[in-house]
Amino acid sequence: MNHQLNNAFTIFLSLLVEAMPFLLLGVLLSGLLLLFVDERKLVKAMPRNPILGALVGSLMGFLFPVCECGNVPVARRLLMLGVPVPVAIGFLLAAPTINPIVIWATWTAFREQWEIVVLRIVFSLLIATIVGWVFSTQRDPRPLLQATVARSMPRLEIVDKPVMADDKPMLLQSGTFLLGQAGQPRRMDASVLQASLLASSTKKPLPDRLNLFLENTVQELRELGGVLVLGSAIAAIIQAFVPRDLILGLGQGPVTSIAAMMLLATLISICSTVDSFFALSFASTFTSGSLLAFLVFGPMINFKGIGLLFSVFRTKTVIYLIALPALLTFFLTLLVNLYVS
Repeated sequence: MNHQLNNAFTIFLSLLVEAMPFLLLGVLLSGLLLLFVDERKLVKAMPRNPILGALVGSLMGFLFPVCECGNVPVARRLLMLGVPVPVAIGFLLAAPTINPIVIWATWTAFREQWEIVVLRIVFSLLIATIVGWVFSTQRDPRPLLQATVARSMPRLEIVDKPVMADDKPMLLQSGTFLLGQAGQPRRMDASVLQASLLASSTKKPLPDRLNLFLENTVQELRELGGVLVLGSAIAAIIQAFVPRDLILGLGQGPVTSIAAMMLLATLISICSTVDSFFALSFASTFTSGSLLAFLVFGPMINFKGIGLLFSVFRTKTVIYLIALPALLTFFLTLLVNLYVS
């Protein structure tokens, strides 16, 4: 028991040490957006076509190379600036994988299996684009967000039509038997977030903008850092106390191997910059489809990321953000197992 506790504490610290720099990078990039970006110009520059917008958002990881710990604050800032929902969702899901750092790391690990590298990129882009397109039915992003984040958003025109308070969300109207009523949102101090939006104006004096940049950085680190610690603790406990053989024993069949690796990716919450080297250790015993499932689904959804998602999105939105990538990943990687491997 003491050995397991020590092991859990070691894993917990390693997850924090690995993830915190990338979370800080994401928060700083988020602050730079509000410091230098004119939100009206940014919103006008984003494609209004849902599929094209989701694809552009998925490719924005090349501009903001963050992992799954840093993509949430940047995606939140994009939404608060009024960027179309497909763009922000596409970035949220694809940025941890579709960036030069992760692509280079994947090629380094799987240079002898180049198809893994190519399919990881293609599947990540495809899934992020499809999910972003699905969320395009929600013209007003505020019903998707926690109340304090939604209140911090400016009233912008979406698709050339003012957003009214009584506009009903189309995406979240379906499946109400599963989603139920929204629970009480997590209490967060929105005053700094509201004030920080003013910093994006280039007319604001530079000292004032720098001060708001610092306040925003501290605020987001306090909010997102807390849930990162909680998610890392949960992941460490599961890794230490759940027998690894229980998961590995499922890795022989075309279906069970995918399910096992998706579960493993969710539980261990390894950073996308190094997950390819971890997956490489299973290459001799697991199917190609299951390795892809680990590499595609893990950066999108894991325990660390789920905690961060709940700090920004409502519960019903997080359900969609988990279920849709999971189903698409399972289907695509099953095709690899059945017809490619």
